[in-house]
Amino acid sequence: MTKSKVYTRSGDKGSTGLVGGTRVPKGDARIHIYGEVDELNSHLGMGISLIEEFDQSELVAIIPFLKRIQYNLFVIGSIFACEKEKRESYSLPTISEEDIVKLESEIDRMDSLIEPLKYFVLPGGHKISSQFHIVRTVCRRAERYATSYESSHIGELPVETLKYLNRLSDFFFIISRFANKVMKCEEVWWIPGKPTS
Repeated sequence: MTKSKVYTRSGDKGSTGLVGGTRVPKGDARIHIYGEVDELNSHLGMGISLIEEFDQSELVAIIPFLKRIQYNLFVIGSIFACEKEKRESYSLPTISEEDIVKLESEIDRMDSLIEPLKYFVLPGGHKISSQFHIVRTVCRRAERYATSYESSHIGELPVETLKYLNRLSDFFFIISRFANKVMKCEEVWWIPGKPTS
């Protein structure tokens, strides 16, 4: 069996192919978006690796859920990588309302185990927490790109896609706080008029 090559040379002139075969510039808005989602997935992979490295059971138990999120991010990437009119013919998976409900349930569960917010939280504490703050901010960036795209391509995205991205950044914020609790690291508060030293 002949092994396929990683490179195809088809994008050497600055275009790339969507799932259905349409060629678009590599600077196209939808390419930016699934690039952002790909970056988000990579940062999330690092977060998972850090959890595995420190092997704290309360965090390790969340890994299957995080890996499901990685799968869902690939789903979102495929939505942007495929022309709307061709999605059904390729039987691409979609984000469901159930996916959103599961995110909300996990947010509520972890939130019930940590101290209520009194001030804004600065990224910091344990490295796992810091990594998930990075994941959170990259998620927000992907959401901004996706929201901007939808505003000029109304109805092209399944409505659950934007809802999921919005809820996902909340999830990453909560897990960053939960990680500090599990790893017994103090959170860094932003208190007006009291700079941290």
